[in-house]
Amino acid sequence: MTDAMRTDIVPDDHRAGPFHRSPQTLREAWVALTGLAAVFLFEMVDNSILNVALPTIGRDLHASTTGLAWVTGAYAVVFGGSMLAFGAVADRFGRRRIMLVGLVLLGVTSLATAVVTTSVQLIAVRMAMGVAAAMTTPGSMALAFRLFDEDRLRVRALTLISTVGLVGLAVGPTAGGFVVAVAPWQVLLLVNVPVAALAVVGIRVGIPADDPAELHRDPVDLVGAVLATVSIVTALVAPTLFVDGGVRSWWPWAMTVTAVLAAVLFVVRERSARFPLLDLTLVGHPLVSSGLAFKAATGLATAGLGYLVTLQLQLAWGWRPALAALGLLPQVVVLIAGGAFVDPFVRRVGLERAAWLSAIAVVLGLAVYACLSPLDYPWVAAALVLVAAGMRVVGVVAGTNVLRGLPADRTTIGAALVDTSTEVASGVGIAVAGTLLAALFTGALLGSPWSSQQAAEFTATVRVAGLTLTVVAAALVGWGVSRGRHAAARR
Repeated sequence: MTDAMRTDIVPDDHRAGPFHRSPQTLREAWVALTGLAAVFLFEMVDNSILNVALPTIGRDLHASTTGLAWVTGAYAVVFGGSMLAFGAVADRFGRRRIMLVGLVLLGVTSLATAVVTTSVQLIAVRMAMGVAAAMTTPGSMALAFRLFDEDRLRVRALTLISTVGLVGLAVGPTAGGFVVAVAPWQVLLLVNVPVAALAVVGIRVGIPADDPAELHRDPVDLVGAVLATVSIVTALVAPTLFVDGGVRSWWPWAMTVTAVLAAVLFVVRERSARFPLLDLTLVGHPLVSSGLAFKAATGLATAGLGYLVTLQLQLAWGWRPALAALGLLPQVVVLIAGGAFVDPFVRRVGLERAAWLSAIAVVLGLAVYACLSPLDYPWVAAALVLVAAGMRVVGVVAGTNVLRGLPADRTTIGAALVDTSTEVASGVGIAVAGTLLAALFTGALLGSPWSSQQAAEFTATVRVAGLTLTVVAAALVGWGVSRGRHAAARR
């Protein structure tokens, strides 16, 4: 193992509970990895597979446009808003235990889908599923990380788990479309029941009970948990309101002010609390802060690029939805096939260097899109490939670095921080692109055909929004590189 791959920040002398030794290969841990991969598969597929059924759901439940939007939005907001709280709870009461409770909740709420008769009931079910996802998703990364002693195996395990989820994400909408064509839409959520059952079996059999030495018993900071949840939820809701209402609407600004105020109060609370929900000195650790910066930059870039490219292909260039889906294929191929190259790349350059090199690739992809995408599709494809390649590596390596920089008893909240930074940054990316589009584009976006002025306005929006996202992502990556070098200097 290279020096760059050694864990030298936090002593990592744990052993996975009753195991006499940690698994030395992925094959030895195949039962556990199957369960953890099933958890990640649920998180990646759940919203995307449901999107294809929204028209059918709307007709069946007589849902309004707003109600239909909240069928998917409620899940995302609850999931993103409660991850930190459940991450803190898992580090106190047991990652495996909270994971299993979350999986049971997932199975029960998925079964409840069979009896919903109104959109309000379905939204309530989706909110409960968001809670289940918050209880399980960060734990999947934390348990996979703590299952192994070697960073090389940790990277390979996280790559495997994420690849399963990405394959599901890629085929989910297509499979969902076929299912809705021949069966009730409820089947799309009922499929979570066997997935949850598979995960329960894999985790109970393959992962030992929580080692008390890797947990802590500090009291739960309820005030901090409430402030964190309010801040994250409002930060996730505000971008959507900006896209829908524009900068002239007071409601998104109210959400933004609430998010900032709650975040400030959260920081004040965590600095003064005897037992904080999140020890901010740990977040300031160079490895942790650099990893979070890289993940935020990637989330910002991926969400903003996906939003703009989808509009460009279908509205500006007039591609049919099926052709536009093919236009996104380079990104899908890289995300899935790129998993085979993550481990060799990391072994060659080391964890820290792999993190900032892949983050720089994301920024370059955004810059290519901003400057050259109006010329022709090959430049769009090049941007998609660069961002996807960077995202594929950052998704595994930056998260691993964050967990390397944390004590064993703070692993799950570290994983929750990684996911939360991505969720919030993704919302900001869409908000930036959507708000600039609302400000620079005149007339009806969905009206056709566009006038020459509208076409020019959209091209200007792509350039301005793309460059804005590039600058913000570059600033995050620059900060991450600086913190990473600081971590290396401390050795």
